[in-house]
Amino acid sequence: MRRGRATAGLLNIRVIRGRNLAMRDVRGSDPYVILSTRNKRVKSRVIKKDVNPEWNEDLSLYVQDTTDPVRLEVFDKDTFSQDDPMGRADVDIGPLIEATVAARRGGVDPSGVIRVVTPESNSALVSESKIRLCNGKVIQDMILRLRDVECGEVELQLEWIDTGRAW
Repeated sequence: MRRGRATAGLLNIRVIRGRNLAMRDVRGSDPYVILSTRNKRVKSRVIKKDVNPEWNEDLSLYVQDTTDPVRLEVFDKDTFSQDDPMGRADVDIGPLIEATVAARRGGVDPSGVIRVVTPESNSALVSESKIRLCNGKVIQDMILRLRDVECGEVELQLEWIDTGRAW
């Protein structure tokens, strides 16, 4: 996790797909994703009757406290009752922010990987997460294992845009 002075910024999130999500209805699940910080929240569209949904949806989340994780939650949309939880994961954006700062300072191979984030025991990462420079943007690809559920993973791509505001 990043230490020291933090600046606010915009986190662009591409919610790519879900894999092997939990079944919550007889005919499958109708999953959607919510990404949130303390004060902000964004939601993907619902994919009907699919436990391997392809969202390929871009969402943006303004982050004020970059030391806090971004919460990812998956729900099954229900019409006549409360939506069913399908798991959650916390996203540590610290490594992405650090890599973005490093890339701006220069000296990064424009075609290569800036940093590799290795999963830790308390991390939701399924495997190594690569942070790379792509068309002038610092991008982090990751697959997260959902918690508090019997199965499921969500694939994301993140981009950090520093707004330059210190808090």
